[in-house]
Amino acid sequence: MKSVLRSGKRRTAIARAIIKEGTGRVLINGKPIEIVEPEIVQMKLMEPFYFLDAKSKESIDINVKVKGGGYMGQADAARTAIARALLAWLDSEELRIKFSEYDRHMIVGDPRRREPKHFGGPGARAKYTKSYR
Repeated sequence: MKSVLRSGKRRTAIARAIIKEGTGRVLINGKPIEIVEPEIVQMKLMEPFYFLDAKSKESIDINVKVKGGGYMGQADAARTAIARALLAWLDSEELRIKFSEYDRHMIVGDPRRREPKHFGGPGARAKYTKSYR
């Protein structure tokens, strides 16, 4: 049986998507995509499927495992993993162009990360205040 494994990242969230032949089920951490909460996350996860025809969508099962980060970071990572896996499974240049025109981050990861804390302050850019001037 053929299967495809692809990953996606967003900040500290990492997602792995596995596509196999099946009946059209999509599971995110073991839960069907239709019952994922909050609704904005569910809408973000469904974006790659808007560009597929019904035949392609109903002939595959997708299992996504996500860890790390917050719920929106996980949603972005899972969306990227799903889109990359679909591209590898279908091997369609037309689909790649559609994804790129809609949102480039569906295929290409977002490289932005948190800047580390520096000395002299409570965070990366903020400095401790002085009151003796």
